[in-house]
Amino acid sequence: MRLDRVAIDRFALVCRAAELAPGHVLWHHQIACGLLLSQGYIVQMPNGCGKTLAIALAAAYNALSGSATHLATVNDYLAERDARWMGPLYQLLGLSVGVLFSSQSPCVA
Repeated sequence: MRLDRVAIDRFALVCRAAELAPGHVLWHHQIACGLLLSQGYIVQMPNGCGKTLAIALAAAYNALSGSATHLATVNDYLAERDARWMGPLYQLLGLSVGVLFSSQSPCVA
């Protein structure tokens, strides 16, 4: 994986925002995972290793790169929790966050 200087600086900005906004301390494995995910790799992490934050790093990086970015999770509880928990990170970077619930009807235009 080769990254240019702009990509490296952008990912560093996302990591710094993660430390400032939600007040998290990033672990090396979370940074590595986020970077790999942002480059299209699949990463497996065990429970309790900070998958939510690693995925948020990748999502924020990809959104700042100009890619339309959406996250999906397995249930409404996790979707709402993660949006609330990682929302300050996204907002600090000028991004928005929203949640779609399974009980919502699809919008037909």
